[in-house]
Amino acid sequence: MGRMHAPGKGLSQLVLPYCHSVPTWLKLTSDDVKEIYKLAKRGLTPSQIGVILRDSHGPAQVRFATGNNILRLLKSKGLAPDLPEDLYHLIKKSVAVQKHPESSRKNKDAKFRLILIESWIHHLARYYKTKRILPPSGKYESSTASALVTYICLGTQAIK
Repeated sequence: MGRMHAPGKGLSQLVLPYCHSVPTWLKLTSDDVKEIYKLAKRGLTPSQIGVILRDSHGPAQVRFATGNNILRLLKSKGLAPDLPEDLYHLIKKSVAVQKHPESSRKNKDAKFRLILIESWIHHLARYYKTKRILPPSGKYESSTASALVTYICLGTQAIK
């Protein structure tokens, strides 16, 4: 599949080996699964939880040990984030790029990149609306994006 805002064709892909069983060296217990829930209650995203588990316990993929990925485990307990992680990080990036022209007004490249970032946000939002992950009435507005990012950051800080 081709790239949206880059000239690359994107032909090379990461292919994980198909696993029928859990590796014998992996000792993941139910306490480790409970640790996933504790980390989510502290406000960590699913990718941050995966990095912590990979570094401390060893499973490269939690799905191999539990049968489900981290996001599905969190959804089953009602701990999944309201906003998808990739969309949240794009909104956070757009807020940072919006603040940049205040210090350097002649940076035309930043203005252009902001347009690309916001078009990608609209693209992802449309996808998540069709998958019913986001409500159909929700709409991204650049004026309220910084308030959304601070609300989500403060919400996770309050839980810690």
